[in-house]
Amino acid sequence: MKLTIKEIAKKANVSITTVSRVLNQNKEGVGKETRKRVEEVIKEYNYRPNAIARSMITKNTKTIGLVIPDIRNPFFSDLARAIEDIANKMGYSVFLCNVDNQLKVLERYLWLLIEKNVDGIIFSSSDSNLNDGVQKLLKKNNIPVMFIDRGDDDSEFNGVFIDNTEAGYLATSHLIKLGHKKIGCITGPKTIWNSNHRLKGYKLAHEQVGLKIDRNLVREGSYTMKGGYDAAKVLLRENKDITSIFALNDLMAFGVYQAARELNILIPDDISVVGFDNLSYNQILTPRLTTIEQPIKKIGEVSVEYLIKQIEQALMIEDSIYLKTKLIVRDSTRAVSKD
Repeated sequence: MKLTIKEIAKKANVSITTVSRVLNQNKEGVGKETRKRVEEVIKEYNYRPNAIARSMITKNTKTIGLVIPDIRNPFFSDLARAIEDIANKMGYSVFLCNVDNQLKVLERYLWLLIEKNVDGIIFSSSDSNLNDGVQKLLKKNNIPVMFIDRGDDDSEFNGVFIDNTEAGYLATSHLIKLGHKKIGCITGPKTIWNSNHRLKGYKLAHEQVGLKIDRNLVREGSYTMKGGYDAAKVLLRENKDITSIFALNDLMAFGVYQAARELNILIPDDISVVGFDNLSYNQILTPRLTTIEQPIKKIGEVSVEYLIKQIEQALMIEDSIYLKTKLIVRDSTRAVSKD
């Protein structure tokens, strides 16, 4: 039998206001014994409050939107899972919006999230999508927002990121220490903030040891396996003296493996490869991929925790949060032969 809040109040011999306070976890105005009695009735009759009705009272829907650029990328599916897990533990549900790197899709989803009256949004999308119109829309509707993974140096919103420049430097320095001087780099799209910062780290590592940067060794990819494959084919065919490739995400590194195999180039004997993300698939590759590990679970946890602080306590973070990365050395890199 499905009871109303009025019937719950009658069975517990309390007012409707008291039941409402218990349901909304309001700690004031309800004694310990009274709260226990109401909770026992709620449990006995398996009462579930109407979320829409409750949100009209509390102005809180206990929902957050998650906007990501491409769910097919395992990095974002792992990140979405981490965000959903911690959000559920904190009593929130997640609306997942996959915008497929399209501005029109992004705008449609943002309006949908606004209409759904979500309490906040966790946002990761291509920088070309972070235009003035989108930021004005979010600000106008006074929606708490946390950016993750992909940001914008000029954005008014803070977020949870890694130091992409430091990570790019770390990956490239590893190859330089192994004696590599002809290091190819497959970037993400030029419109994406984190790709530009990883490329900056690649250049910084060269400059620090006095290595000249060969522009022919830098190719733009698309953060997809095909993008890595196409760029690697060009690099390996046009640069016979290249000894290593740094792909700015693991998916593109997988494409490098495919291109090398088709060209009968052995990894790491003929060419060393470094990726970025440390996806779970890396260890089943042959050879296992050396890569930069992003703290995916931590990014999800911190972004949800800080977003909910904005929602429930109106606590704004003054600056973006940067989490540490680390180099995971496996079998796809080796020292350059001195023969």
